[in-house]
Amino acid sequence: MKKMYCLSLAAIFLISNYAFSQNQKGNILLGGDIANFDLGLQKGSVFQMQIEPKLAFFIHNNFAVGTYISIDLQSVSGNDKVTYGAGLLSRYFIPDKKNMTLMKHSQFFLEATTGIAGSHITGTGNTDGLGVGIGPGYSYFLSPNISLESLLKYDGLIGFGTATYQSDLNLNIGFQIYLDSRRLRKTLINDTN
Repeated sequence: MKKMYCLSLAAIFLISNYAFSQNQKGNILLGGDIANFDLGLQKGSVFQMQIEPKLAFFIHNNFAVGTYISIDLQSVSGNDKVTYGAGLLSRYFIPDKKNMTLMKHSQFFLEATTGIAGSHITGTGNTDGLGVGIGPGYSYFLSPNISLESLLKYDGLIGFGTATYQSDLNLNIGFQIYLDSRRLRKTLINDTN
């Protein structure tokens, strides 16, 4: 119970602390995206939702590498489609040296992903293979360490099943938290002693 209390205090401390740069080397990016959200209300209409949690570490200022998991569910009158993926991601925040962003608390970025992916459609076949994606994004920072973002991403699946290549262009909406790993370690060490 004491450890859970200490972890909660550490998380609150880091989220409320505004004294560091979110894209600095050593920080952690934690969050996810939601895309293709469609909830049909009529009988026989489409239900579709894609979620993509992410975890990345800044290895240089403005450049993070990490992992992602993607799950896309689509159901229409008994024809179900499940698309999945897991792999590596890289994200580069474009430095704004001349203050040309649309709003003061925002930043543009580029994101690329690659990993294992697959698409399974009821009654028609499966495709598994290499998933690749790339696209530009825009982060609006609600605070120095919490952002809302949009990402326009091209996703391709190079497969070995019924279809050898599939592609999509998705507009994702996401929520990210930027944690300072050095302060997190110090807070956890001090709270456990």
